[in-house]
Amino acid sequence: MATGPLDGMRVLDFTTTIAGPYCARMMADLGATVIKIEAADGDMMRTRPPLRDGASSSFGQLNAGKQSIVLDLKRKEAQEIVRRLVATADFLVENFRPGVMKRFGLDYEALAQRHPALIYCSISGYGQTGPSSGLAAYAPAVHAASGFDMAHLAYQQGRDRPDNCGIYIADIVSGTYAFAAAMAALAHRHAAGVGQHIDVSMMESMLNLLVAEVQTAQFPVAPSPRAMFGPVRTKDGYIMPAVGSEKTFQCLCLAAGHPEWIADPRFALFPDRRDNWGTYIDLLEIWSVTLTTAECQAAFAAAGVPSSPYRTAKEALADPQLTHRDALAQVHDKGGSFNVVNPPFRFSSLPVKVGAFASSLGEHTRDVLEQAGYPADEIETMAAAGIIALG
Repeated sequence: MATGPLDGMRVLDFTTTIAGPYCARMMADLGATVIKIEAADGDMMRTRPPLRDGASSSFGQLNAGKQSIVLDLKRKEAQEIVRRLVATADFLVENFRPGVMKRFGLDYEALAQRHPALIYCSISGYGQTGPSSGLAAYAPAVHAASGFDMAHLAYQQGRDRPDNCGIYIADIVSGTYAFAAAMAALAHRHAAGVGQHIDVSMMESMLNLLVAEVQTAQFPVAPSPRAMFGPVRTKDGYIMPAVGSEKTFQCLCLAAGHPEWIADPRFALFPDRRDNWGTYIDLLEIWSVTLTTAECQAAFAAAGVPSSPYRTAKEALADPQLTHRDALAQVHDKGGSFNVVNPPFRFSSLPVKVGAFASSLGEHTRDVLEQAGYPADEIETMAAAGIIALG
């Protein structure tokens, strides 16, 4: 059987919460052996709902397919275990605050002296150096710091209070950038024989999402009186038509039965259309409120207008398109089984799939240490001393 493109590679995963675990999980999805190194109290995501028999499926979604070992990294003996594990590792991923790994003697400079091929990826709020590097950072704070929240607010009519944060975009985006950078470093290692230290900033990851805003911050443009991508009211709810080109604008006019809008001087050219978009939507809703959302969607789809009803995540997960693409994988842990989303890419001849298990805390400590050459009596002695914990 074909194996994943990272089959045979090993990852030491020192990450917690979301960004780092997501990066390392994608490595596991591609076939790498990922060893998650946790403190005695475990990744805090282990306590986050939903919980089933004490097992968090949110933790499982971010850490499926990984082995779990428990080390007290403040202890020199545990640090020495890491150094022994690094000897057979291809990647190390960490998202401690800058300087923490150096205090453990496990920073890139220290490890690369003995293992120059190691690809070492650090994810932090603001980068490893600079005046903000030492600041504590979680995604909601980074959203605010990057300008993302205020940029998003600018598209909400009649509002001046930023949105609450419940979806941690900075984590997933920076984890994805870290994964991509690690794969680029792997290609470079194949060519040059040496690894890299990758420094991923959550702040800069978010700024990369603000394409228009980065430019208008330098070259101011008068704001549109109304956001050009927004909900359109129907008889029983709302629908989102995404009018991103001249062709889709024309198709929208035809779908609504008003071909004359295409040549209307208020809408015919993009600058005028932008200035009069509120008027256009008011006219469009005279038509759309006579139809259900499903009927609007059928009209838009027939005319080639990119559009969708607003769905909940539960409704989206029931989409037959996801079934067709085998987009969901079943994962098992001590609480039972649950579905997670596979990576959104496929290879023509290599498997890409979330691992089928989520480990209990310290479940693999004994196995990993035995494979690293530690005798059983030494493992028991370290466990008794609190240097390690056995699951």
